[in-house]
Amino acid sequence: MQAPPRAPWLGWPGWGQSDQDCSCPSAVATADSIAPTPNSLQSWGVGGWVQKQDPTCSLCGGAPTLGSGCDGGPSPAPRPPAWTSWASPTSASATAQGRCPALDLPGGPACCRWPRLLGQIPVPAAATGGPQGLHCSPDGLLFLTAGAAPCVHVLDLEGRSICHLPCYVPGVGAFVPEDVVVTAAGLVVVSDLVHGAVRALQHTTQAPQGRWVTVGSFSAPRGLAVDAFGRLLVTDYVPGAVHSFTLGPDLAPLAPASLLGLEGPCWVGLAPDGGLAVSEEFGDVQLFGSARQPLGSLGDLTGHPFGSPAGVCTDAAGGVIVADQRRRQVTLFRQAREPICLVSEGLRRPLGVACGPQGQLLVADAEDGDIKVYQSHLELD
Repeated sequence: MQAPPRAPWLGWPGWGQSDQDCSCPSAVATADSIAPTPNSLQSWGVGGWVQKQDPTCSLCGGAPTLGSGCDGGPSPAPRPPAWTSWASPTSASATAQGRCPALDLPGGPACCRWPRLLGQIPVPAAATGGPQGLHCSPDGLLFLTAGAAPCVHVLDLEGRSICHLPCYVPGVGAFVPEDVVVTAAGLVVVSDLVHGAVRALQHTTQAPQGRWVTVGSFSAPRGLAVDAFGRLLVTDYVPGAVHSFTLGPDLAPLAPASLLGLEGPCWVGLAPDGGLAVSEEFGDVQLFGSARQPLGSLGDLTGHPFGSPAGVCTDAAGGVIVADQRRRQVTLFRQAREPICLVSEGLRRPLGVACGPQGQLLVADAEDGDIKVYQSHLELD
């Protein structure tokens, strides 16, 4: 029996189409934004969604003992179960203790880094719009959704076009992908906001070029990510939820679960220790642990004022990077450190962010219509 063909980044030719053959129509499909009504915030635990707190001492890592401090002194003040180690000198708690907050405004030498701009990758002309969804594979392939193009563009980090993946489903027609992610097995997954679907590109002997299979139906799917355990994460804007599930060999969704209580979730990314970070369109960036327990928001923990947070990703050191459309900047959040403005100059509407295989920072500027590639900020430490 002949083995089914693999995706080209795994070494097989004949996958996708060259961009010279792209015939993406220019019709724009949109959906109205509807502000969701928040539900009760829950977290995933054994047997269902439960409230969960970290029982370990935040000072020594051991089990806390009532009535005594870890160092033999008086018992410390109660601390919330959130990532208190993320609280920085810019947070409200630091200000209350008499420390002067340092704002993460562009130009502040104590809290700004300026990674060197290595280049700009223009969006393929067939996209008829700015970049939107962004994913960079470990081998340096860039997967991009852009404008009203019903396809996923595949580029290298020098901007050369590898191919494009037409987005078409029999009976539905062409669809415009909102976001894109690639699993560890090389499976390309996109969100289809207009049709309320999440689709995966399946390669078979009958369809060597691939065919899109619907793996989930939701109210308003937008951002996508794959967590540390291989679960697919989907933000659902209207009900204010993040859905998670794994995919079986036949691409059937398995072990579905939903995290509720968010307000306009748009993008989702990973956080340290198997957690996740979810940006709310006009609010904050919410953090959750590996058991999906709520850990608080980056704004509350660090004192950082968000405008309209969008794309989220994690660097090799475990820092959370957030693009802010309204403030026109990209900010790095590290544990027990004040927020660092990585990039602001030259950004007009930063929407998506990703980290390259050598730590490069990739920023999709939806208004400029390009992807800006910066040197790794880790080189500046």
